Amino acid sequence: MAEKSKLTKEGYKKLENELRDLIDNVREQVKKQLAEARAQGDLSENADYDAARARQAEVEGRIKQIEEILSNAEIISDSKNTNKVSLGSTVCVKYLETGKEYTYMIVGTVESDPFNNKISNACPLGEALIGKTVNDIVDVKGKTVNKVQILKIENK
Repeated sequence: MAEKSKLTKEGYKKLENELRDLIDNVREQVKKQLAEARAQGDLSENADYDAARARQAEVEGRIKQIEEILSNAEIISDSKNTNKVSLGSTVCVKYLETGKEYTYMIVGTVESDPFNNKISNACPLGEALIGKTVNDIVDVKGKTVNKVQILKIENK
């Protein structure tokens, strides 16, 4: 059995919307591209046809991937416990070495997007923060060990 994918309600909805768009819109666009490429004649040296087939494989692969994620999804329940960091928490931390503050949302690996400050519970920082409380100082193990202090925890 596949491992459960932990998702926030927002992440689940986003994947559902992406799946609907791929099935209802993108798949149809690719079918039209294939038909247009076939109409050009000889398929053995038809770059448009090859590109459309590649795009079709990409779209179908993504559809299958999303369906698998959604079928094994575990929705992270809203936690009103503002005392501890958990999946779905937004956490403000201060790196003690530099004094810089950052805010991250702790999400499952599927939703992880470090460029938008959504970090996985399985990454070193996320793993170190889970279960901790405000003012805790935690060691984040990576190439070097960083110490961070939890300044604020928000659970929606």
